[in-house]
Amino acid sequence: MSTFIVTGGSSGIGLEIAKTFARAGHNVVLVARDQGRLDLASREIASFGVACETAALDVRDADAVAALIDRLPEVDGVVNNAAGNFAKPTVDLSLNGFRAVVEISLYGTFNFSTAVARRLMAEKKRGAICNIIATYAWTGAPGVAHSAAAKAGMLAFTKSVAREWGPNGIRVNAVAPGFVATDSAVANILSTRGASERMLDMIPLGRFAEAKEIAEAVTFLMSEKADYITGGVLTVDGGRSLGLTMHGQDPAGS
Repeated sequence: MSTFIVTGGSSGIGLEIAKTFARAGHNVVLVARDQGRLDLASREIASFGVACETAALDVRDADAVAALIDRLPEVDGVVNNAAGNFAKPTVDLSLNGFRAVVEISLYGTFNFSTAVARRLMAEKKRGAICNIIATYAWTGAPGVAHSAAAKAGMLAFTKSVAREWGPNGIRVNAVAPGFVATDSAVANILSTRGASERMLDMIPLGRFAEAKEIAEAVTFLMSEKADYITGGVLTVDGGRSLGLTMHGQDPAGS
């Protein structure tokens, strides 16, 4: 039994990851900013018969993150899922908007990863880290340049520290999910007419991802089954990032 931290763990993909850990018998620490939502989520996690702690904090606050890691009785790894995103033409994007998204995703990942790594190294203990990125970390995407920049940074960070921390027995990987139609994602990404249909047209498997599919991928990378995998990126996007057809040709040939 391990103890895994999940940032952004009170709802959406983060909560599904935490539930999947709990089903596998792991203890969970949920991190988010809203204590009320954390309380609801922790009751759900506790129903699986595992321990669930909560921490209401901002992942950008390095001191608060370090204090949390120091006070936890056990830590075996972290899933850096906390993120901010919204669709906006880059020329209309404010510096504050850009900064907020980059700091939540990239700085938050740095804060939790380094704090957990320091503790694992001090205890001479193996561990695992999984960073939730996006395929546009390497393809780019109009309208979310702020998030793409943050996720690209997370990707480079993942590969860099995987090489650094491997000798310490700390594995670091990433999962690049396809679009999951959570409430917040629908409100922020699919708010314009026809957006859902246009996005589905770009997915070879013809549907959006389910949160449980992302959670299973994360759980695999954090488990002993992935004990020889580090610095990797597992893409779970239904083939969307594989590219568009040429000249508008139907890939099915119809």
